[in-house]
Amino acid sequence: MSKRILIPIADGTEELEAVTIIDILRRAECDVTVASCSHSPNITASRGVSLTADKMIAECLSTSWNMIALPGGIPGAENLRDSTSLTHLLKTQKNENRWIAAICAAPAVVLAHHGLLDNVTATSYPSFQDQLPNPEPDQLKTVITDPAQKIITSQGPGTAMSFALALVTVLASREKADLIARQMCAWHLL
Repeated sequence: MSKRILIPIADGTEELEAVTIIDILRRAECDVTVASCSHSPNITASRGVSLTADKMIAECLSTSWNMIALPGGIPGAENLRDSTSLTHLLKTQKNENRWIAAICAAPAVVLAHHGLLDNVTATSYPSFQDQLPNPEPDQLKTVITDPAQKIITSQGPGTAMSFALALVTVLASREKADLIARQMCAWHLL
């Protein structure tokens, strides 16, 4: 049975992060659902790219997700933060000890804002590090995985592929992540 992954998007989402996460998780044969937290399934990402979600976030409330993975971007992360449906899903995910992942501004703007990073060492886009309750002191660590808390965080668009491969590692295996990296000529990222 493939893993069910929710990727929420909203107006202002960082498109490189969103598409990279979606693409790599689908290469790993995960069942990826892209859900809009805006007023339409069609969103305009941070650089003007149009993205179309599979569903609206409210349609995702009754599903149990193996992982919820948040792309960043501003104002995308702020729009994700303000979604009551997404907040409910994230808190349920945390309470049921299932994976949450966030990149760029999303760790600070969404997860820290809602108290989901308490007792978690995390990273984010550098200018948001001061909003994290327990930031990773080593700025060279661009992807942080906390297996006990089931949280993965990363820094930004340039780390999106490494981040997505880390998601594959916890959802499937290191071997699956290695295979995908080799197929994408990204072996240097592992």
